[in-house]
Amino acid sequence: MARAPLLQLSGISLTFGGNPVFDELSLTVQPGDRIALVGRNGSGKSTLMKVMAGLVEPDRGIRVVPPGVTVGYMEQEPDLSRFATLGDFAASALPEGQDYRLAVVAEGLKFNPETPVATASGGERRRAALAKLLAEAPELMLLDEPTNHLDIQAIEWLEAELSTTRTAFVLISHDRAFLRALSQATLWIDRGEVRRRDAGFEGFEDWRETVWAEEDDARHKLDRKIKHEAKWAVEGISARRKRNMGRVRALQQLRADRKAQIRRQGTAAFALESGPTSGKKVIEALGLTKSYGDKPIVKGFDLRVLRGDRVAFVGPNGVGKTTLLKMLTGEVQPDAGTVTLGTNLEIAVFDQTRTRLDLDASLWDNLTVDPLMRVSGASDQVMVRGTAKHVVAYLKDFLFDEAQARAPVRSLSGGERARLLLAKLMAQPSNLLILDEPTNDLDVETLDLLQDILGDYDGTVLVVSHDRDFIDRVATTTVAMEGEGRVQAYPGGWSDYAAQRPQPEDDIAKPIAKPSAPTARPEATAKASGLSFTEKKRLEDLPNLIAKLESEIGKLSTLLADPDLFTREPVKFRKATEAMTDRQTALEAAETEWLDLADRA
Repeated sequence: MARAPLLQLSGISLTFGGNPVFDELSLTVQPGDRIALVGRNGSGKSTLMKVMAGLVEPDRGIRVVPPGVTVGYMEQEPDLSRFATLGDFAASALPEGQDYRLAVVAEGLKFNPETPVATASGGERRRAALAKLLAEAPELMLLDEPTNHLDIQAIEWLEAELSTTRTAFVLISHDRAFLRALSQATLWIDRGEVRRRDAGFEGFEDWRETVWAEEDDARHKLDRKIKHEAKWAVEGISARRKRNMGRVRALQQLRADRKAQIRRQGTAAFALESGPTSGKKVIEALGLTKSYGDKPIVKGFDLRVLRGDRVAFVGPNGVGKTTLLKMLTGEVQPDAGTVTLGTNLEIAVFDQTRTRLDLDASLWDNLTVDPLMRVSGASDQVMVRGTAKHVVAYLKDFLFDEAQARAPVRSLSGGERARLLLAKLMAQPSNLLILDEPTNDLDVETLDLLQDILGDYDGTVLVVSHDRDFIDRVATTTVAMEGEGRVQAYPGGWSDYAAQRPQPEDDIAKPIAKPSAPTARPEATAKASGLSFTEKKRLEDLPNLIAKLESEIGKLSTLLADPDLFTREPVKFRKATEAMTDRQTALEAAETEWLDLADRA
């Protein structure tokens, strides 16, 4: 018997600002679907997801969700005003006694529920929204860029979690390795049309090129037909005017059809202009050591960067990747060791916090006011690699239209802000490029182009990224920051590093150790040494969590002991069985965590 769809959209039409986003769109999400939702920045991916979540009302069409089916949406900017801590928000919709679900998710995402809302960063708020959705476990999850602000360790945990879930999900992400690992179907938004392919993201790019080639072929055939009919209209219509007016009207319709076709958006005109050639040795670091308080960033690290190298820096959030970059370029001084910069360096920096963009100023002003780009005496031109260019023409190179030129940067999407920052970066000659999280919010096509440009760049590149695919395609050396000041350089990209790194010492992917033998239920208090404040609090809370889980397992065992439950109430039996499995898994994890913390304390 076929199962009912979890979600159905029929005849959806939506218009923003006079431009149609969707027209007569229809799609269905079935139980167990794992769908990648892809398309260019600005194509309407997030808007479609909000329509699916019921947060945006279409102009026409219907959205159908069967009774009893829950649809969860990961909010990009959640309203936390009613909550004291991120944990209060993330657990706000959980049934009483189900807080352990949040504890398990928080551990995997490296998310601290005790963080006050007032001091939480944007990245921490997004992780809280993701933790809330995963802990609630609805029948359908809508995930909009869940890997943004996650380090590779957390991304790999999330990947493993989603790969084993029975929940259906629709996923927007720029992380191609993440999409390839998880998707089994692909929805592609292109100029208001949504195409579905019942295969994962792995073959998306080949499929896209095939569709575009077929589209180009059909357009060429239509152009030839219009040309042929137009020639006939001029040469042969006068003698048979009355009889052939139908053919003339058909020609007019062909021209109307051709005019109505929406052309594909081109690619941004990225180009990196290399500055004067630097010396062969770009950076040499010897015995580099740095700490902040009792937190070591790096201990005794040596690195030599030669002209043309592409060096990627990886490691957990907060480990100090950006600090190490700043030490290597002389912006931050080490506590010990030396950094020697090569000769004739011209450095360009892509900052992950986008601090070079004035959010309240327009795109026009962001380009023309910048002293590195301003043309003396001109308010409508920018200096692009030594040549004056009109600001609107340069913005069009990066896929911004004229109407956006006077709009505030604050109105742009994350991907559009990244494109604008790249426009500023690529206007200036350089021979050392510093890219701190450049891939966040960029669509797949723009990422492809950026990778090609970096491949052709004559200078040297230092890049911080959590995008494994991007690192594999770009890096010649990977510097792994593993915490506690441990830093090691490996030849190659992420896959090469993953194959070379030592096990199990590597903390980036080290699994939690399993207990060697069953142990009696723990009763303990935290000792002062060896644990952080959060870990001490966790150690104090774990005995209560373990007791609660044991109590719930006992109640479920009593319920499942009823031999007639399966035939009398099959749905209740299924849910109780699933709950028993979840609680037993959570209990094992909690006991293992307690053992680890107690041992370290």
